[in-house]
Amino acid sequence: MRILVLGAGGREHAITWKLSLSNPSRLFCAPGNGGIAEAAECVPLKADDPVAVRQFALQNSIELVVIGPEGPLVAGVADALREERIPVFGPDCSAAAIEGSKAFAKAFMERWRIPTARHVVFTRGESSRAHRYIDEHGTPVVVKADGLAAGKGAFVTENALDAHAVIDDLFTRGLLGAASDRIIVEEFMRGDEASVFALTDGRNFVILPPAQDHKRVFDGDRGPNTGGMGAYAPTALIDGPLLGRIIEEIIEPAIRGLAAEGKRYLGCLYAGLMITAEGPKVIEFNARLGDPETQAVLPVIDVDFPGLLLACATGGLDGSRIIGPSRTAATVVIVSQGYPGRYETGKEIGGLAALRNRDDVVVFHSGTRRDGDRILTSGGRVLSVTGVAGRDDLQTAIASAYDAVGQVRFEGAYFRSDIAARGLRYTGSRNAQ
Repeated sequence: MRILVLGAGGREHAITWKLSLSNPSRLFCAPGNGGIAEAAECVPLKADDPVAVRQFALQNSIELVVIGPEGPLVAGVADALREERIPVFGPDCSAAAIEGSKAFAKAFMERWRIPTARHVVFTRGESSRAHRYIDEHGTPVVVKADGLAAGKGAFVTENALDAHAVIDDLFTRGLLGAASDRIIVEEFMRGDEASVFALTDGRNFVILPPAQDHKRVFDGDRGPNTGGMGAYAPTALIDGPLLGRIIEEIIEPAIRGLAAEGKRYLGCLYAGLMITAEGPKVIEFNARLGDPETQAVLPVIDVDFPGLLLACATGGLDGSRIIGPSRTAATVVIVSQGYPGRYETGKEIGGLAALRNRDDVVVFHSGTRRDGDRILTSGGRVLSVTGVAGRDDLQTAIASAYDAVGQVRFEGAYFRSDIAARGLRYTGSRNAQ
């Protein structure tokens, strides 16, 4: 096939890497990054420009478009391509609202009785009512911007002072711009988080191995939320019976509900979950593969990846199934000093060449660019370093990842030192049982 991947991050590098293993006739990525250029032909195209993407796809006889990030989905890129009968892995704009608007997603879950946190929605003009709600109902609560915020739109507030400050930041100071024209204040759910990806053709679905992300910037899950500091897959937190319950109570009702409401959902339905004492509940739905979970999930599965994505894009899945992992992977994200706040770019990255030929490590570029023979930093999340080991050997996967991280050098590089440590605890708990 002639395939076009849209996006420029670590997730898109992992997607192009996985696709390249099947030797497609042509593999493009727009706009790509310094590492993706080793797996695909990078083209200077705005991924969220429906007209430009459609024109490129037609001119280059593209047979499958894979949309990585949420921006192009919400911008209607999938809709524009489908008008030309070009197969797209990614939902239409109306269906992508399940990620583009948290208020929409919450109302959708209520309609289809999908378990999630109790919540209240406030508009920018209801700031005083939002403050009054905090005073009357207490904390802790989670305050979320309604729109897209690159993974930085959720704020866990432990006390009323912090909750009021976040509301002011979002409504009065315009911290996230139009994304916070509406906010959601929801109950704080206690439990462990997990990510489940369902690849669907709108009727049937394929479940990939569950993963766990690490959102907070500092060790011990401290500090502000980020786009993700690391991940691992599979997670022993979700065993067979629990995964069955997640499918029955969350995945199946969501896919049925979207279809019943006339929303064309061909792509990945990503369920961000909290495993509570009462069972699994949805933190949020996303309309695409997760980042950095994708960098941990794709290396552990053996599957005809282009064929699977094309089947989703064309309504051709033959029944629903679960893909089990063949390996274990741990991904450590190296970020620029200051992330998720202000950071500098243009730092030269060293040590990458020595990692290219290792069969226990894959390095995915997230925020890099090429300058001749040099690779420079160009974003907050710079590299996703994935260690890979045997099916039940998370410890070795973690060790391989951190050994590789230790060989990467650039000014101001920072990473968490406890990625996947909780996975070892879950594994120990399962073994004890």
